[in-house]
Parts: sequence; C-alpha cells; structure tokens
Amino acid sequence: MPELWAGTDAGKSEHHCTVIDTDGKRTLSRRVANDETALLELIMDVLALSEGEPVTWAIDLNAGGAALMIALLTDNGQQVLYIPGRTVHHASGSYRGDGKTDAKDAFVIADQARMRRDLQPMHRGDDIAVDLRILTSRRLDLAADRTRAINRLRAQMLEYFPALERAFDYSTSKAALVLLTGYQTPAALRRIGTNRLAVWLKNRKVRNSSVVAATALEAAEAQHTAVPGERLAATMVARLAREVMALDEEITETDLLVEGRFRDHPHAAVLLSMPGIGPVLGAEFIAHTGGDMSVYGSSDRLAGVAGLAPVPKDSGRISGNMRRPRRYCRRLLRVFYMSAQVAARCCPVSKSFYERKRAEGKTHKQAVIALARRRLNVLWALIRDGRTFEITAPPSPVPLG
Repeated sequence: MPELWAGTDAGKSEHHCTVIDTDGKRTLSRRVANDETALLELIMDVLALSEGEPVTWAIDLNAGGAALMIALLTDNGQQVLYIPGRTVHHASGSYRGDGKTDAKDAFVIADQARMRRDLQPMHRGDDIAVDLRILTSRRLDLAADRTRAINRLRAQMLEYFPALERAFDYSTSKAALVLLTGYQTPAALRRIGTNRLAVWLKNRKVRNSSVVAATALEAAEAQHTAVPGERLAATMVARLAREVMALDEEITETDLLVEGRFRDHPHAAVLLSMPGIGPVLGAEFIAHTGGDMSVYGSSDRLAGVAGLAPVPKDSGRISGNMRRPRRYCRRLLRVFYMSAQVAARCCPVSKSFYERKRAEGKTHKQAVIALARRRLNVLWALIRDGRTFEITAPPSPVPLG
C-alpha cells in the first residue's frame, strides 16, 4: 500500500498539488507553475516526503495542460490515476465547506485516490497512438467547421435565393460549390445563360457541367425579384463556398496523413480486416485506446469504456432495468456504432446478426448497438491472437436419403 497520495488540480498555466498520508492528513499543499523545472522540483519534494515508500499520483485531466506533468510522472516511474473532473465535482459535496478552491479540489482528488479502488492507472501511449489522436482530433474539428460553413451558406442563400438553395445538396456536390464561387444571384445566372455557364463549369473540371448549368438556370428562371441585401449576401455566399472547398482539401490531406500513420501500427491489418472499419475509424480506435489492449484487461472493460456495456438501474421493487453508463468515451462508441452500421449492410455475418435482433423486436438502434457489442468481442479476440477477420461461409445442407 502506498504511504502518500498526491492529488493535482490541473490548470493551463499553474497546477495545485496536495499530498496526504494514510490518515488523510495534509503533508504538502503547493501551487506550481506548469513548467518542467518547477514540476520536477515538486516531484522530487514529494518523493523526499515519502522516504522511499510508494506514492500514488492522481490528476483530473488526461491531456491538455496536464500533458507535461503526466509525461514527467510516467518517465519517473510514478503511478498516475485519472479522476474525471465531473467525479471530483460530485465528490466535493461530501467534504466540509461550500467554497471551491484549487487547494480543496486537489485534496478531494488525493482523498478519492486514497479511498477508491476502481480508478484505472494512466499509461503513456505509444508515439503512433499520440500522433493519431492529434490527427483525428484535427479532422474532427475540420469536419465540424465544414458543417457549420455549409449551414451558414444555406441559411444565407435561403434569405435571397431559395430556389437555388433547394436545387443542390451542398454537403456532397462539389459542382454546386464551384458554381457559387462565380455566380450566386438569379440575374447573374440568366445573363450568362445555360450554354456559357456549362462551358465555364467544364473549364473548372466540373462533371456533368451541362446538367448542373441547366439546374441552376431553372432555379434562376423561378425568381425574378431581387431581395434587399442580395449583393452583400451573394458576396458572403461566394466566400463561404470557397471556405468549404478549402476545408475539403484540408480534410483530404489530413485523411492521407491519418492513413499513412495508421498503417504503421501493428494492429492496422487486424482492424482493416473487420468489415466497416477503414483507416479513419481504425485510427480513432488506436487514438482513444492507446493501441494497448492489456490496459483494459478484458473485452468487458473495453465495452464499459466504449459505452457498450449497460449498467443496472434498479430501485425498490423495480429490477432488471438496464441503461447506458453516463461516463464513457463517446469517440470510441462512435467507432463501433458507425462500423456496425456499415457492416450490417455489407457483411453477411453482421447482417444476419442484425436481422436476428430485429426479428426479436429490437429497434434499429438497439440492434446496431447489440451488433457493435458483438463486434467488439470479436475484435478483442483478433487483436489478442494476432489474427485477421475472415468471413466463413455457412455450412451447406446435407441432402437426406
């Protein structure tokens, strides 16, 4: 058993560390700058207090401003536990005093680490997993920016040219975005005409340029009224269209970086053999698990982290109710849910399992979650055994007689 527990309330520029002994008595409470020299000094001082006995460190962040401290602790062979901020917030209510300070939060973190036995130690991920976490997070940001830009573009067009806003799906049609970089108003489209617009689009390598031009002119002929603010709105639409196209290019470049780094990981071949998992979802799996399955110990533990293991919700005479846990990795759940949706359509084994669940009365969402849970077990076994997924044909019926 450790003799000291060091709780750290992490911040951007400064952390507060509180050290307690086996009786919960404070032996050190210090605010320290988020700087390597200061953090190393803190670590050495805490180790000096322990006099060679084990020290357990606990922290309320697992990335961001706490990354440097976590790296220094793991490099120095210290055990680090992660306590989510939400857990600290709820636990604070059972401690004396209504006020909130960094020192109190650090004490709560240390005391929770002292009393609880369900906290998982943090492990420093391998370089590939860290790189993939950075790349997949960047891709998620780009995809969110793209969605916001398209929504703003469509809302702006709806104010002055609703017919053209309805004519194309701007989230999937690159041709429509190219069109908007040059022509955004009914009058401008009527002036250039169908034939010249088709040539203009073709020169910009737009497929089916004649169809796109005809669709745009049809929308232009449906509206001959100029709405107030049309000129400025058209300028904004052109800028937003160029912004979406630039984001598409950056997303494509990021996907290439993700795929290249992902294929360097030893589990890449296993993950890609699973139907429904491509380089992006496979990279997210590595990024949010660290690529080391030994950290979880069992597939059930991994399912709990991914939100695929239901927990009981019983009270009084009511029993047998199950619900999804409140604390789980939503990005990891997305990996299994999205891949299960694809596999339910393209993989015969997954499709058969999905249809069986629907026949049992499950909704589409319930059936997909059940399939995701089954696929998690399969993926765990494949990674454990170093094998790739193979679809086995069902046995042929034996003729009678």
